[in-house]
Amino acid sequence: MEHLECCARLLRRTLVHAAVRRYLPWALAACMLAGSLLKELSPLPESYLSNKRNVFNVYFVKLAWAWTFCLLLPFIALTNYHLTGKAGLVLRRLSTLLVGTAIWYVCTALFSNIEHYTGSCYQSPSLDGVRKEHQNKQQCHGGGGFWHGFDISGHSFLLTFCALMIVEEMAVLHEVKTDRSHCLHTAITSLVVALGCLTFIWVCMFLCTAVYFHNLTQKVFGTLFGLLSWYGTYGFWYLKAFSPGLPPQSSSLNLKRDSYKE
Repeated sequence: MEHLECCARLLRRTLVHAAVRRYLPWALAACMLAGSLLKELSPLPESYLSNKRNVFNVYFVKLAWAWTFCLLLPFIALTNYHLTGKAGLVLRRLSTLLVGTAIWYVCTALFSNIEHYTGSCYQSPSLDGVRKEHQNKQQCHGGGGFWHGFDISGHSFLLTFCALMIVEEMAVLHEVKTDRSHCLHTAITSLVVALGCLTFIWVCMFLCTAVYFHNLTQKVFGTLFGLLSWYGTYGFWYLKAFSPGLPPQSSSLNLKRDSYKE
């Protein structure tokens, strides 16, 4: 338990800091551009992380929204109820997860449709010989072909959005004070460590996507969708009265408005 406490304290001093919420979006965009340029100009040698079947990609990234949803659900519920004691407000704040689910669904469906309508089926990855008998990606792959279209990076989108959403929700820890002997303290501490580790994985895999996968344009669009989804919710809509709202903090609305003005 002592090790868990140390990890939680470290995360409180880093991820919960206002500067992280302010500069992480810019850092992600810069890393995406730098990694993409590195991939184009001086590709890194293949490694375990460049294999799409690596454990982090298969069991974490491909389930990124599920992991984020399942950990934020109890975290938001416990911290917001502890601070407000109002079930209605907790339910309102939990609706951020429904909004996030809608954003994830709409964006991934949009990306899939764009790839479909801009793509064609080829005999090989070298784009030799168009196979016109296959009209969609599923048929193409089923027939042993290779589908090539404008494939916006879903990883860049989702990892950006998930990392920023976790950091935004963890801002509530500035206000949370619990008795160390209480089971609530253990639950929140465990969730803080889990969410911190998850954020670290999302950022690392975002960097791997930047240096190993997709082209620059695909990653720019993916990252841009992630940033716009975050800013459109936490930077704009959640500041309004008719919205899920921001995590409860002292003068949170004014602080948030000031941070975005800067």
